[in-house]
Amino acid sequence: MRFCSLGSGSAGNATLVEAASGTTTTRVLVDCGFSLRELSVRLARVGLAPTDIDAVFVTHEHGDHVGCAATLARKHGVALWTSRGTWRAIGQPDLPSPPCFARDSERIEIGDLALLPYTVPHDASEPLQLTFSDGQSRLGVLTDAGISTPHLLAHLQACDALLLEFNHDRERLARSSYPASLKARIGGRLGHLANDTAADILGACLHGAMRHVVAAHLSEQNNSPELVRQALADATGAPGHEFVVADAAEGFRWLSLR
Repeated sequence: MRFCSLGSGSAGNATLVEAASGTTTTRVLVDCGFSLRELSVRLARVGLAPTDIDAVFVTHEHGDHVGCAATLARKHGVALWTSRGTWRAIGQPDLPSPPCFARDSERIEIGDLALLPYTVPHDASEPLQLTFSDGQSRLGVLTDAGISTPHLLAHLQACDALLLEFNHDRERLARSSYPASLKARIGGRLGHLANDTAADILGACLHGAMRHVVAAHLSEQNNSPELVRQALADATGAPGHEFVVADAAEGFRWLSLR
Protein backbone atom coordinates (compact mmCIF):
# COMPACT_ATOMS: atom_id res chain seq x y z
CA MET A 1 0.00 0.00 0.00
CA ARG A 2 1.14 3.53 -0.75
CA PHE A 3 -0.39 7.00 -0.63
CA CYS A 4 0.17 10.52 -1.92
CA SER A 5 -1.50 13.91 -1.86
CA LEU A 6 -2.55 15.95 -4.88
CA GLY A 7 -3.03 19.05 -2.73
CA SER A 8 -3.71 19.74 0.93
CA GLY A 9 -5.12 23.08 2.04
CA SER A 10 -8.05 25.46 1.97
CA ALA A 11 -7.86 25.70 -1.84
CA GLY A 12 -8.45 21.96 -2.29
CA ASN A 13 -7.72 18.53 -0.88
CA ALA A 14 -7.22 15.13 -2.46
CA THR A 15 -5.38 12.08 -1.10
CA LEU A 16 -4.80 9.00 -3.23
CA VAL A 17 -4.43 5.56 -1.64
CA GLU A 18 -3.28 2.59 -3.72
CA ALA A 19 -2.90 -1.13 -3.01
CA ALA A 20 -1.83 -3.97 -5.27
CA SER A 21 -2.26 -7.71 -4.98
CA GLY A 22 -1.03 -10.02 -7.73
CA THR A 23 -2.40 -8.67 -11.00
CA THR A 24 -4.89 -6.20 -9.48
CA THR A 25 -4.43 -2.61 -8.34
CA THR A 26 -6.99 -0.58 -6.41
CA ARG A 27 -6.95 3.21 -6.11
CA VAL A 28 -9.25 5.21 -3.85
CA LEU A 29 -9.30 9.01 -3.85
CA VAL A 30 -10.14 10.58 -0.51
CA ASP A 31 -11.83 13.87 -1.43
CA CYS A 32 -11.29 15.71 -4.72
CA GLY A 33 -11.58 19.40 -3.92
CA PHE A 34 -10.67 20.61 -7.40
CA SER A 35 -12.30 20.99 -10.79
CA LEU A 36 -12.13 17.91 -12.99
CA ARG A 37 -9.63 19.66 -15.26
CA GLU A 38 -7.37 20.52 -12.31
CA LEU A 39 -7.73 17.06 -10.81
CA SER A 40 -6.64 15.55 -14.12
CA VAL A 41 -3.54 17.76 -14.18
CA ARG A 42 -2.65 16.77 -10.63
CA LEU A 43 -3.21 13.07 -11.30
CA ALA A 44 -0.94 13.33 -14.33
CA ARG A 45 1.86 14.47 -11.99
CA VAL A 46 1.81 11.01 -10.43
CA GLY A 47 1.35 9.21 -13.75
CA LEU A 48 -2.39 8.60 -13.53
CA ALA A 49 -5.68 9.71 -15.09
CA PRO A 50 -9.25 9.93 -13.74
CA THR A 51 -10.02 6.57 -15.38
CA ASP A 52 -7.41 4.95 -13.10
CA ILE A 53 -9.48 5.75 -10.00
CA ASP A 54 -11.77 3.00 -8.69
CA ALA A 55 -13.65 5.03 -6.09
CA VAL A 56 -13.80 8.47 -4.50
CA PHE A 57 -14.67 8.85 -0.83
CA VAL A 58 -16.00 12.30 0.11
CA THR A 59 -15.41 12.97 3.79
CA HIS A 60 -17.78 15.95 3.99
CA GLU A 61 -19.51 18.57 1.87
CA HIS A 62 -17.18 21.55 2.14
CA GLY A 63 -16.05 22.77 -1.27
CA ASP A 64 -12.34 22.13 -0.72
CA HIS A 65 -13.20 18.45 -0.24
CA VAL A 66 -16.18 17.61 -2.43
CA GLY A 67 -15.02 19.53 -5.50
CA CYS A 68 -15.69 17.57 -8.69
CA ALA A 69 -16.74 14.30 -7.01
CA ALA A 70 -20.11 14.12 -8.74
CA THR A 71 -18.62 15.08 -12.11
CA LEU A 72 -15.89 12.46 -11.71
CA ALA A 73 -18.49 9.81 -10.93
CA ARG A 74 -20.74 10.90 -13.79
CA LYS A 75 -18.11 11.28 -16.51
CA HIS A 76 -15.77 8.40 -15.67
CA GLY A 77 -18.01 5.93 -13.84
CA VAL A 78 -16.02 6.21 -10.59
CA ALA A 79 -17.88 4.84 -7.59
CA LEU A 80 -18.85 7.56 -5.11
CA TRP A 81 -18.79 6.81 -1.37
CA THR A 82 -20.00 9.20 1.31
CA SER A 83 -22.28 9.42 4.32
CA ARG A 84 -26.00 9.99 3.84
CA GLY A 85 -25.64 13.33 5.61
CA THR A 86 -22.94 14.48 3.22
CA TRP A 87 -24.96 13.24 0.25
CA ARG A 88 -27.95 15.32 1.30
CA ALA A 89 -25.71 18.35 1.95
CA ILE A 90 -24.28 18.30 -1.59
CA GLY A 91 -27.78 18.29 -3.07
CA GLN A 92 -28.05 14.62 -4.09
CA PRO A 93 -26.83 15.20 -7.67
CA ASP A 94 -27.93 12.91 -10.48
CA LEU A 95 -25.48 10.07 -11.11
CA PRO A 96 -25.52 7.12 -13.53
CA SER A 97 -25.29 4.80 -10.50
CA PRO A 98 -26.53 5.46 -6.96
CA PRO A 99 -23.88 6.52 -4.43
CA CYS A 100 -22.55 4.04 -1.90
CA PHE A 101 -23.31 5.08 1.66
CA ALA A 102 -20.72 4.79 4.43
CA ARG A 103 -21.45 4.59 8.14
CA ASP A 104 -19.37 5.02 11.23
CA SER A 105 -17.29 1.93 12.08
CA GLU A 106 -18.75 -0.18 9.24
CA ARG A 107 -16.03 -1.83 7.13
CA ILE A 108 -15.99 -1.18 3.37
CA GLU A 109 -14.14 -3.40 0.91
CA ILE A 110 -13.05 -1.88 -2.40
CA GLY A 111 -10.81 -4.23 -4.36
CA ASP A 112 -7.53 -4.69 -2.51
CA LEU A 113 -8.39 -2.08 0.12
CA ALA A 114 -10.48 -2.23 3.29
CA LEU A 115 -11.77 1.11 4.57
CA LEU A 116 -13.10 1.82 8.05
CA PRO A 117 -14.88 5.18 8.36
CA TYR A 118 -15.23 6.95 11.69
CA THR A 119 -17.07 10.07 12.81
CA VAL A 120 -15.24 13.24 13.79
CA PRO A 121 -16.32 16.56 15.34
CA HIS A 122 -16.53 19.07 12.47
CA ASP A 123 -19.07 21.64 11.33
CA ALA A 124 -20.50 19.51 8.54
CA SER A 125 -23.37 17.07 8.02
CA GLU A 126 -22.21 13.61 9.16
CA PRO A 127 -18.47 14.00 8.41
CA LEU A 128 -16.36 10.86 8.26
CA GLN A 129 -12.62 10.22 8.24
CA LEU A 130 -10.94 6.90 7.41
CA THR A 131 -8.42 4.21 8.04
CA PHE A 132 -7.18 1.96 5.23
CA SER A 133 -5.76 -1.54 5.24
CA ASP A 134 -4.43 -3.87 2.57
CA GLY A 135 -4.28 -6.78 5.00
CA GLN A 136 -0.68 -6.10 5.98
CA SER A 137 -0.37 -2.36 6.59
CA ARG A 138 -2.66 0.29 8.04
CA LEU A 139 -3.01 3.98 7.14
CA GLY A 140 -4.90 6.49 9.26
CA VAL A 141 -6.36 9.69 7.78
CA LEU A 142 -7.59 12.54 9.99
CA THR A 143 -8.26 16.06 8.75
CA ASP A 144 -11.05 18.54 9.42
CA ALA A 145 -11.75 17.88 13.06
CA GLY A 146 -12.02 20.42 15.85
CA ILE A 147 -10.92 18.36 18.83
CA SER A 148 -9.66 14.94 19.77
CA THR A 149 -12.17 12.33 20.94
CA PRO A 150 -11.77 8.84 22.41
CA HIS A 151 -13.60 7.49 19.34
CA LEU A 152 -11.17 8.88 16.78
CA LEU A 153 -8.17 7.93 18.93
CA ALA A 154 -9.43 4.35 19.09
CA HIS A 155 -9.64 4.21 15.28
CA LEU A 156 -6.13 5.56 14.81
CA GLN A 157 -4.32 3.04 16.98
CA ALA A 158 -1.76 0.65 15.44
CA CYS A 159 -1.43 2.59 12.19
CA ASP A 160 1.73 2.14 10.13
CA ALA A 161 1.30 5.64 8.71
CA LEU A 162 -0.72 8.64 9.78
CA LEU A 163 -1.93 11.60 7.70
CA LEU A 164 -2.89 14.16 10.32
CA GLU A 165 -4.22 17.70 10.15
CA PHE A 166 -2.00 20.42 11.63
CA ASN A 167 -4.20 23.33 10.60
CA HIS A 168 -3.24 26.32 12.72
CA ASP A 169 -1.07 27.79 15.42
CA ARG A 170 -3.30 29.20 18.14
CA GLU A 171 -1.31 32.42 18.58
CA ARG A 172 -1.16 33.10 14.85
CA LEU A 173 -4.89 32.53 14.52
CA ALA A 174 -5.58 34.90 17.41
CA ARG A 175 -3.40 37.63 15.84
CA SER A 176 -4.73 37.14 12.32
CA SER A 177 -6.94 39.57 10.43
CA TYR A 178 -9.76 37.02 10.27
CA PRO A 179 -13.15 38.17 11.59
CA ALA A 180 -13.85 37.09 15.15
CA SER A 181 -16.59 34.74 13.96
CA LEU A 182 -14.19 32.92 11.62
CA LYS A 183 -11.53 32.66 14.32
CA ALA A 184 -14.12 31.16 16.65
CA ARG A 185 -15.20 28.65 13.98
CA ILE A 186 -11.68 27.51 13.10
CA GLY A 187 -10.54 27.27 16.71
CA GLY A 188 -13.77 25.81 18.05
CA ARG A 189 -14.78 22.26 18.91
CA LEU A 190 -16.17 21.73 15.40
CA GLY A 191 -13.39 23.53 13.54
CA HIS A 192 -9.86 22.46 12.70
CA LEU A 193 -6.99 20.92 14.64
CA ALA A 194 -4.49 23.28 16.22
CA ASN A 195 -0.86 22.21 16.24
CA ASP A 196 -0.85 21.33 19.91
CA THR A 197 -4.01 19.24 19.66
CA ALA A 198 -2.68 17.40 16.61
CA ALA A 199 0.58 16.75 18.45
CA ASP A 200 -1.37 15.30 21.37
CA ILE A 201 -3.27 13.00 18.98
CA LEU A 202 0.01 11.87 17.45
CA GLY A 203 1.47 11.23 20.89
CA ALA A 204 -1.50 9.03 21.77
CA CYS A 205 -1.12 6.98 18.57
CA LEU A 206 2.64 6.89 18.07
CA HIS A 207 4.49 3.57 18.27
CA GLY A 208 7.91 2.34 17.30
CA ALA A 209 6.85 0.67 14.06
CA MET A 210 5.12 3.72 12.56
CA ARG A 211 6.76 4.38 9.19
CA HIS A 212 5.34 7.74 8.17
CA VAL A 213 3.79 10.77 9.84
CA VAL A 214 2.44 13.41 7.44
CA ALA A 215 1.24 16.82 8.57
CA ALA A 216 -1.60 18.01 6.33
CA HIS A 217 -4.14 20.78 5.73
CA LEU A 218 -1.91 23.59 7.04
CA SER A 219 -3.41 27.07 7.01
CA GLU A 220 -1.27 29.29 4.80
CA GLN A 221 -2.19 32.34 6.91
CA ASN A 222 -2.22 30.87 10.42
CA ASN A 223 0.55 28.27 10.37
CA SER A 224 3.93 27.46 8.87
CA PRO A 225 5.92 24.30 8.12
CA GLU A 226 8.51 25.43 10.67
CA LEU A 227 5.95 25.65 13.47
CA VAL A 228 4.52 22.27 12.49
CA ARG A 229 7.93 20.60 12.42
CA GLN A 230 8.64 21.97 15.89
CA ALA A 231 5.32 20.60 17.16
CA LEU A 232 6.14 17.23 15.63
CA ALA A 233 9.60 17.23 17.18
CA ASP A 234 8.17 18.13 20.59
CA ALA A 235 5.59 15.35 20.33
CA THR A 236 7.97 12.61 19.22
CA GLY A 237 11.47 13.56 20.29
CA ALA A 238 12.59 13.09 16.67
CA PRO A 239 14.08 15.85 14.49
CA GLY A 240 11.40 17.83 12.67
CA HIS A 241 13.05 17.33 9.29
CA GLU A 242 12.24 13.61 9.45
CA PHE A 243 8.52 14.30 8.94
CA VAL A 244 6.60 15.04 5.75
CA VAL A 245 4.67 18.31 5.69
CA ALA A 246 2.15 18.39 2.85
CA ASP A 247 2.34 21.40 0.56
CA ALA A 248 -0.95 23.19 0.00
CA ALA A 249 -0.47 23.33 -3.77
CA GLU A 250 1.66 20.26 -4.48
CA GLY A 251 0.68 17.84 -1.70
CA PHE A 252 3.40 15.19 -1.43
CA ARG A 253 4.72 12.35 -3.55
CA TRP A 254 4.09 8.63 -3.02
CA LEU A 255 4.94 7.19 0.37
CA SER A 256 5.08 3.39 0.71
CA LEU A 257 4.03 1.47 3.79
CA ARG A 258 6.48 -1.36 3.07
